[in-house]
Amino acid sequence: DLFKKTLPGASSFVQVHSNDASIRARALAAVKSASMVADKSGSKPRVDLIALALSGKKVGFEKVIKMVEDMMVTLKEEQVEDDHKKEYCGVQLDISDDTKKELEQKVSDAEANIEAGQDGIKSLEEEIETLQVGIKALDKAVAEATEDRKEEHEAFTELIAHNSAAKELLEYAKNRLNKFYNPKLYKVAAKQELTSEERVAVNMGGTPPATEAPGGIAGTGIAVLAQISAHSHHKIPHREDPGPPPATYGEFSSKGQENTGVISMLNMLIKDLDKEVTEGETSEKDAQQDYEASMQDCAEKRSADSKALAGQTSAKADLEASVEAHKEGHAMNQKELSANGAYIASLHAECDWLLQYFEARKEARASEVDSLDKAKAVLSGADFSLMQKKALRGRA
Repeated sequence: DLFKKTLPGASSFVQVHSNDASIRARALAAVKSASMVADKSGSKPRVDLIALALSGKKVGFEKVIKMVEDMMVTLKEEQVEDDHKKEYCGVQLDISDDTKKELEQKVSDAEANIEAGQDGIKSLEEEIETLQVGIKALDKAVAEATEDRKEEHEAFTELIAHNSAAKELLEYAKNRLNKFYNPKLYKVAAKQELTSEERVAVNMGGTPPATEAPGGIAGTGIAVLAQISAHSHHKIPHREDPGPPPATYGEFSSKGQENTGVISMLNMLIKDLDKEVTEGETSEKDAQQDYEASMQDCAEKRSADSKALAGQTSAKADLEASVEAHKEGHAMNQKELSANGAYIASLHAECDWLLQYFEARKEARASEVDSLDKAKAVLSGADFSLMQKKALRGRA
């Protein structure tokens, strides 16, 4: 009793001190429970600071409660940040994967278009080469046909000239025979026509110009066959003079009949020449018509081939431009795909760890918050009891 009277508050002080230690121990156990899972959430150092504050006796409960409350707020904020980060990573990874698929499809399409375009260009080049070869061959055939037609026409012209000359010669011989054996059919040579100057000179008493002697073959004035005749004589070897004709039983009884037969033979030759000329003219006409028809067909074909060649050349140029555009697009898509790949890699570097440990960190934070909440409750209850006891002592 004397001790109690001497130290009236000693018993209460010992009891309060005992309760304070118990509360610290209980709160410290709750904080250490939070510290055990704090490694997963990354907050262990801060939780250890709270445990250190509780282990000492200089830090009051109010300050420790404030530290616990701040820690709980921080953990909840960090969880909200992780929730947002997880959502962001999921959205960005989905968008990036979709972009990657789209770009890969564009790259694949561009490669297919480039390959198809190059095949088309190769095919057009072969068609263009075929058309060019065909046009050259057609031009060559036209040139050869034209040269052949020219030679045929020259041969025809030469035939007409030769036959006309031969006919003229035969007519001349026939007329000469008629002069002696059939005077009624003889044709007198046309008189020489004087020019206006020569007529004036003659009228004035002058002398008319001398008539030139006929030249050509045997003095007939026919010179066209002279070269042919000379050429033919050159080819025929020289023969010795056969001498006088052999003796006969006498002359024919009628010279008129003999010459009539010669004239008939000349008429047959003239008829043969006319027939040959007619046939030659028909052949020439048919050949010319065939040539003109062929040239018309060739011209139409060349025009069509040239038009096709121009179209194929234009198509080739368009296809080459298209291939170049696809190549540029392919290169651009490749760059975008590469950049997208780098972005996806950065997202994985940023998000993979979070996504892998998100649930574990979330559970760890929830456990930390629960343990810290218990420690706060312990400390808050002790603080409330202490306030009540102080109030009672004040009344005594």
